Amino acid sequence: METPCSLGYYMPAEWSKHDATWLSWPKNPLTFPPEVLGEVEEVFAHMTAVLSGAELVKILVNDAEAEEHAFEKVAKAGADMGKVKFLRIKSADVWIRDYGPTFLLHRQTGKRVAVEWEFNAWGGKYDDLLYDNVAGKDVVESSGVRSFEPGIVMEGGAIDVNGQGMVLTTEQCLLNKNRNPHLDRQQIEGYLHRYISATDVVWLSSGIEGDDTDGHVDDFARFANSTAVLCAHSEIGENAPVLCRNWNILEQWKDRAGLELQRLPMPAPLYLEEEERNLPASYANFYIGNKVVLLPVFDDPQDRKAIEIMSSFFPGREIVPIMARELVYGYGGIHRVTQQEPAERD
Repeated sequence: METPCSLGYYMPAEWSKHDATWLSWPKNPLTFPPEVLGEVEEVFAHMTAVLSGAELVKILVNDAEAEEHAFEKVAKAGADMGKVKFLRIKSADVWIRDYGPTFLLHRQTGKRVAVEWEFNAWGGKYDDLLYDNVAGKDVVESSGVRSFEPGIVMEGGAIDVNGQGMVLTTEQCLLNKNRNPHLDRQQIEGYLHRYISATDVVWLSSGIEGDDTDGHVDDFARFANSTAVLCAHSEIGENAPVLCRNWNILEQWKDRAGLELQRLPMPAPLYLEEEERNLPASYANFYIGNKVVLLPVFDDPQDRKAIEIMSSFFPGREIVPIMARELVYGYGGIHRVTQQEPAERD
């Protein structure tokens, strides 16, 4: 059977040149109730304006009324409207990183294809969001590229790649029986090899508190370049033990893979009283655009340190702080609401 790997395709790193970034305009009142929706829309408008300076921004909207509303917000934010494209593709929520496709490039020709994973709303947690499995397929169809269907559940935020075959992920998510109970570690590694050309899988332990995705890696450990990993770190609080375990695992890979490791601070916990739980606030949930890095900040003393670290690892890109307190109210961040479409090579 033909697979992307057998045909010469691979998953490029996020810092590779993009043709576009995909977003899905916020609309779900259960995720973002009226008292926070307006501020979340401002975040989306700001992200669109910043990204449109160097790449196309494709935004899913449910209908003409939603498009008109989003257009007004984005234009007011100062976006280059010649680089903003609205697509009337119905979606249940904003988390396109997790239900959208993974785009690949061919090693020789540079042509683009897509991997269309199955989405089950993070292990069946949210029945009202299961529709986004359909939305993801509609995104693939609208892209006009050939697609591959592995037939397994996978979310984009569960993996992070360096473009050279190494993948970061967690046991908590990919080995969770609420995703693919029929698959073991070796079999999942086989799928990652066949469908994104993974050669080395770094199995970290689990994710941070407040993350309802069962430990998505993009909330705490990310590649900044082909050999550098930024990993969230805290010496106090609920996250300290698991972040220490993850750091120790990365240390074991340091010499073996020639990795450079850098600790990222954690902001103070954001506590949601009505649900008696912390929200998944993290600087690791950043997004790398063509000319910018969108960095979530939280009006926290550690914001400045995070900006300094990111500036040192992305010297050719502007670090754009994005206030993300309202965004994490919905249990997600900037990376989770974005999906890159890598540029084809001529």
